[in-house]
Amino acid sequence: MAPQELVPTPGPEARKWAMFCHYAAFCWFLVPMVGNVIGPLIIWQMKKDTAAFIDDQGKEALNFQITFSLAMMVCGVLAWVIIGFPLMLLVSVVALVLTIIAGIKANGGEAYRYPFNWRLIK
Repeated sequence: MAPQELVPTPGPEARKWAMFCHYAAFCWFLVPMVGNVIGPLIIWQMKKDTAAFIDDQGKEALNFQITFSLAMMVCGVLAWVIIGFPLMLLVSVVALVLTIIAGIKANGGEAYRYPFNWRLIK
């Protein structure tokens, strides 16, 4: 059995900005429907070259927010048949909880992977 490679723990600055990449999704409250994508995109673009951890977590946060936005659009269409409204609530609560967990994990130096994520940005 080959020894596992040790991955260095990201520094405090990288952890902080990775956490901000996830928490920038709360820009949704400032600019509904696009703030959750624009916030992580801006922070990721500003800081992606400073640390690989920020680049990785920024892409993960951005991909999740794109996935979330697409799910909300589907729920909006389904609202015509009533089921969309409860689904919007469910999707929103799940996204909120997962975003908080992701920020906490990133701040702890752990690379977080969202469970329901369509990874468009590689």
